[in-house]
Amino acid sequence: MFSVSHLKKSYYNADGSLFEVLKDINCEINKGDVISIIGPSGTGKSTFLRSLNMLEPPSSGKILFCGEDITDRNYQLSKLRRRVGMVFQTFNLFPHMNVLENVAYAPRYLLNVDSATAAKEGMALLKKVGMADRAGALPSTLSGGQQQRVAIARCLAMKPEVVLFDEPTSALDPSMVGEVLSVMRQLVSDNLTMLIVTHQLKFAQNVSSRIFYMDEGRIYEEGTPAQIFGSPVHSKTKAFVRGIKKLVFDVENDTFDFYGMDSGMTAFCIKYGVSEKISNLLHIAEEMSQVVLRSYRPLRVALSYIEQTGELNVAFMIKDMDHSPLSDGGIDEIAMMMVRAMSREVVEEHTSLGFRVKVVL
Repeated sequence: MFSVSHLKKSYYNADGSLFEVLKDINCEINKGDVISIIGPSGTGKSTFLRSLNMLEPPSSGKILFCGEDITDRNYQLSKLRRRVGMVFQTFNLFPHMNVLENVAYAPRYLLNVDSATAAKEGMALLKKVGMADRAGALPSTLSGGQQQRVAIARCLAMKPEVVLFDEPTSALDPSMVGEVLSVMRQLVSDNLTMLIVTHQLKFAQNVSSRIFYMDEGRIYEEGTPAQIFGSPVHSKTKAFVRGIKKLVFDVENDTFDFYGMDSGMTAFCIKYGVSEKISNLLHIAEEMSQVVLRSYRPLRVALSYIEQTGELNVAFMIKDMDHSPLSDGGIDEIAMMMVRAMSREVVEEHTSLGFRVKVVL
């Protein structure tokens, strides 16, 4: 349905410098696809989605929809927007109209559907999203989740071939997210073509036929949910889908700020809810960086927390080394015994950069 080639979008900052939001996007979107677009904030996910219905006209590149170039200045965008619906972060319901009137409005005035038919079809859609009993209510009397469900019904009232969801749950209280995701799961079973910008990774994994992982203004990696969540190719993708949070220090010599490293590690553990591991972590970091591996500096010390599993580990990387430093003579065995006693596991592994000793707490 969509064929996107060399899509770019740039803005000028207040100081006159150029900021590239999208950097050469290329993809194909087929009928029946359910594509979740995931990635860190600020990587162009919403801009890409909004480009597909020309709410964000690209700076360069081409977008074909059903064979027609929608970036052509002579293309009538009204044709596109009748076939491609969008659900936004905010609900944008007409405050002076009741729920049914909000849903029936566009078919009546844009598609020339008679009032009785628009109302009948509107009620069917409200029933579909679980809002039929609030048909006469004003938007101001509804919760955020209820308003978003009405907004989805309003979008579906135009009978779109494609629906674009721009973080539809981001403005909701956490207690209301589930009701909106439940409605979206129903739409998947209706074989509607959908593109969804979302931070709900479990939802994306369960409902999508394909995943786009965006980073640095590009589709950094794409594949099936099994590929992206089970065996991603790139380390950035792996870190994102596993919810890996990192804190890195480079220990060059004895002048390094070890007190600052302790403070940073303590704040990291508090932030991610593993404060009970602070004492062992600081002892391990001290023994490994100042005793066991002191003669192997410079060391890269990387603290990682994996949200998906709750694992906390600290790794010590020695660049360009081809074997484990723990196998060398001269290692302080007493210090290493203390490290092993305070940890769950010590993993010695060769990497493309050198050799890493990872201590799992």
